[in-house]
Amino acid sequence: MPSRVPAPASELLDLLTLERLEDNLFRGQSRDIGTKYVFGGQVLGQALSAAQATLTHARHAHSLHAYFLRAGNIDHPIVYDVDRTRDGGSFSVRRVTAIQHGQVIFFCAASFQEHEDSREHQLSMPEVPQPEDLEPAPAIPDKVLSRLPTKIQRWLDRSGPFEFRHVYPRDELDPPKRPPYQQVWFRLAERVGDSPELHRALLAYASDFHLLGTATFPHGISYYQPNVQMASLDHALWFHRPFRADEWLLYSLDSPSAQGSRGLARGSIYDRTGRLVASSAQEGMIRVIGDVRTGHVPAGG
Repeated sequence: MPSRVPAPASELLDLLTLERLEDNLFRGQSRDIGTKYVFGGQVLGQALSAAQATLTHARHAHSLHAYFLRAGNIDHPIVYDVDRTRDGGSFSVRRVTAIQHGQVIFFCAASFQEHEDSREHQLSMPEVPQPEDLEPAPAIPDKVLSRLPTKIQRWLDRSGPFEFRHVYPRDELDPPKRPPYQQVWFRLAERVGDSPELHRALLAYASDFHLLGTATFPHGISYYQPNVQMASLDHALWFHRPFRADEWLLYSLDSPSAQGSRGLARGSIYDRTGRLVASSAQEGMIRVIGDVRTGHVPAGG
């Protein structure tokens, strides 16, 4: 089976370029990347793009806090309604509501700040191999792929615009039990423009990959298994320092807890020089259908 060719970055840039319907109203399209519903990172990136488009000051996003309320339909556009909540002396706040078929599927608050010089500190980047020293993930053989559910086949048989290299690869089709942490190098597979707003939207999109999955490591399960249900419930993202999404970034992930069919995961994102450029956190639903250990057979998502 030949190696998968990454999808052009232009597809993702088109996705993050919203149609302006009114001053505070935008429409975004969706892409089928093999998931059953709209990918959460797409909604995050589009919501941040919408919020950034309403700024009248030279301010950059420093935090984003979001909730996923309903699954999005891949076949229909999403409307983003931006509330210009506050424009203060140095900070601005925007609230963004994502609507599809007349229902709210997502909302978030994003805060923006003018540049200020200040004292700094950060935690050090983990000592890991460089991305050039790691092998890309191998393609899954056709005979293995054909035995998987259709939606998983579509996901695994497609390569997106981001390239990922795992420091400690895990077989997601037959996952072993492991401690709840991982490190993943990633970058956009093609060079793009210099706009900081674009690179923040791209990072918002990419930050949803691998995050919640870290909470499955101690239990030997994965999203690819047909009896496992996983969905993002919320997502937080903080931008600390300038970066480029088309240059290698290290995603250092851990999961401090899983309980009540929910898992919590955290991420620190570093550039190659060791600068901490962003942090993330997410809680998500993780259910195992017919889990004999709990006797719980959930009825819905």
